[in-house]
Amino acid sequence: MSFTGYDATSSLGMGMDAKQAPTPDRLPRLARDTTARSPWPVSVLSQKFHDAVTKWPGAWIEGQIVEINMRRESSVYITLRDNFEDVSINVMGFRNLVAMARDFRQGDRVVVHGRPDIWIKATRLSFVADDIRRVGAGDLKAQIDELRKKLKGEGLFDADRKVPIPEFPSCIGLVCAPQARAEGDVITNVNLRWPAVRFNVVHAHVQGPQCPPDVIKAIRQLDADPSVDVIIVARGGGSFEDLIGFSDEGVIRATAVCQTPIISAIGHEDDWTLIDLAADLRASTPTDAAKKVVPDVREQWQLIVGAQQQMRMRISANINNELRLVEGYASRPSLTKPHTMLEPHERFLEDSVRRIRQGLTRIVDDASFTVEKRLATLTALSPQSTLNRGYAVIQSADGHVLDDAATVHAGDKLTLTLRKGSVVATADADGQTVDTTSQA
Repeated sequence: MSFTGYDATSSLGMGMDAKQAPTPDRLPRLARDTTARSPWPVSVLSQKFHDAVTKWPGAWIEGQIVEINMRRESSVYITLRDNFEDVSINVMGFRNLVAMARDFRQGDRVVVHGRPDIWIKATRLSFVADDIRRVGAGDLKAQIDELRKKLKGEGLFDADRKVPIPEFPSCIGLVCAPQARAEGDVITNVNLRWPAVRFNVVHAHVQGPQCPPDVIKAIRQLDADPSVDVIIVARGGGSFEDLIGFSDEGVIRATAVCQTPIISAIGHEDDWTLIDLAADLRASTPTDAAKKVVPDVREQWQLIVGAQQQMRMRISANINNELRLVEGYASRPSLTKPHTMLEPHERFLEDSVRRIRQGLTRIVDDASFTVEKRLATLTALSPQSTLNRGYAVIQSADGHVLDDAATVHAGDKLTLTLRKGSVVATADADGQTVDTTSQA
C-alpha cells in the first residue's frame, strides 16, 4: 500500500519497497503528531474511530422508520429519521432484533436501544440495536389509516367515481415542484411518446406544511381550465414523512371531486399515499405516468400500418374471391355453350312428344279395334246381311213388316226389299204376287 505524503525517493534510498506498509512503531502515536511526510494510513484512522466509538455508552433513540429491510433472516437494516429534523441514521441488528422487528412497517414511530459502531472497511458509522419498541398508537401511519377508513366509508375511493383517462389528450395539466426532476421526467417521456401534446404546468410545494394548500389550489386551477384533458400530480421519491402531504384530507377531497381525470405519480413504486386511492389512475413513478397518459406514437403508427395491411389483404382477398366467382360463372357451359341450356328441355319435349304419340297411337288403335269389333257385330246383326244371303223383307203399304201371310189380302200393295233394290207387288187372291214394279 502506498501512502500519500511519503517521499518515494527517500524510501527507495533506504532500500524499502514503496508498497510495503510501515510498521506500527514507526507511525505517529497521536493524531497531533501526524504530518504530511508522516501521515496515518486510512486503516489506522478507521481503527482509532472504531476504538473510540466502542467506548461510547448505549442509548435509547426515537424516530420514524422510513425504510426497513429484512431480506436476510439473520439481520435487519432500518433507516430511522428524526421526528422533527431532516436527519436520519442507519440502524442494524441481528437475530434478536430481527424477531422483534417483524411487526414493524414503514412509517412506524419507534424507540430503539443500541450502541454506536464503526464498520472499519468503510469507516461507516451505524447504530447496532438490540431492542425496538413502538411509540404509542397515535403515529402518523395509524392516523393516515384512520383517515383512509373514514374517506373510504364516504365512498371517495369507489370505482364508480373514477373518470376514464382520455386516450389521446391534447393538453396535460401537471402539478409538480419547480425545477423538479419529476417535471422533466413527465414532459420528456410524454414528448418522446406523443409529441403533439401540450402542457399546462402549475408549480406547487410538494413537501412540508405548504404542500396541501398548494396542491389543492393547483388541482382546482387546472380543473377549471377547459383545455386541460387530464391532470398529473407528480413528485419524486422521498421518505414516508416527505410524502405525507399527499395523504392530507383536503388534497384527497379536492382530488375526488375533480371533474378532470387525475393521475397520481407520487414517489416510487413502493410508495403509497391516499391520493393514489382517490385519483382516477395511479402511476408508480412520474415516468410511469408519462407512459400511461399518452400512447406511443410508434406503436400507434405500427397499429395503423398493421390495420392498413389487414385492410389491403381483406380487400385483395374479396376481389380475388369475386374474380374467381366471375371466372367460374364465365366458364360455365351455360355461358360458353348457351344451347346446352336448351338440351335438357329439348330432350324433355322430344320425350313428351314421343310419349304423347305413343299414347295417342295406342288410344287410336284401341278405338279402331273397338270400332271394327262393333262394326262386325253390327254387320252380323244388320238386316242387310240377311238380304245379302237371298232373303227379302216384305212390308205393307203402311211400312209394317209382314211376317204372316194370313195378314195379306188380295189386292194389298206389298214392298219387297231385296239385297239390291226393292220390288212393289200386288197380292192376288191365291196369295200370289202380281203386277210387280222393280225399284232400284
